[in-house]
Amino acid sequence: MIEIHRLSKSFGDQQVLHDISATFHPGKVNFIIGRSGSGKSVMTKCTVGLLEPDQGHVSYNGRDFTAMDRSGRKSVRQEIGMLFQGSALFDSMTVEENVVFPLRMFTDHSEAEMRDRAAFCLERVELPKAAAKYPSELSGGMQKRVGIARAIAMNPKYLFCDEPNSGLDPQTSIVIDNLIGDLTAEFNMTTVVVSHDMNSVMEASDFIHFVHQGQIAWHGPSDDLLHAEHPELEAFIFASKLMKKVRSTPPSKP
Repeated sequence: MIEIHRLSKSFGDQQVLHDISATFHPGKVNFIIGRSGSGKSVMTKCTVGLLEPDQGHVSYNGRDFTAMDRSGRKSVRQEIGMLFQGSALFDSMTVEENVVFPLRMFTDHSEAEMRDRAAFCLERVELPKAAAKYPSELSGGMQKRVGIARAIAMNPKYLFCDEPNSGLDPQTSIVIDNLIGDLTAEFNMTTVVVSHDMNSVMEASDFIHFVHQGQIAWHGPSDDLLHAEHPELEAFIFASKLMKKVRSTPPSKP
């Protein structure tokens, strides 16, 4: 479980997070949604330690991450897997080398052990024959799956996914959503997904936090989302669906 308690964060005179609190549940896919500039990315960066909050704290299974020294934080970070928006694969490395990278950085496993783990992770994301390929030889969806394989290489307790379906077609997005959900349940991870994709929000989330103007304006199970009766949340959902419909509608013929 990850608990955020009364976080605030400002940049100069601009306060981005206002006394924000949230709980992310283990074995669940916890979504963070909200408009651009709402504070959800800053909230996530404070949660993983990429930014320091002005006040408040973050705890991982009861451990106060915010109060830890560098050594303590390193031990927690080794329990965190990250899937970045653009996959962030190393172009000069093969797929296998990309998956092995965190193991080489943070473990003392033998070469054989690291390659066995990479093979397991690639098998789990259904890319067993891609080990020797380079990222440029893969489709966008395959690159995302390699990113997931790398994210789970350390057998993390916590998984953070930043816009995992960005740039993907609807069918591939479903594959990625299902994979994240299956891995979350299989390894009992606490998974946090930042997303604008309302299809994913509706189909893949277990629990949702809606961030509005630097605060958690609504939170609850995904089944309650469409019955929330919250004006800002309704406006966000409607605008997201409308934009998706506009983008998917082919131009009319002259």
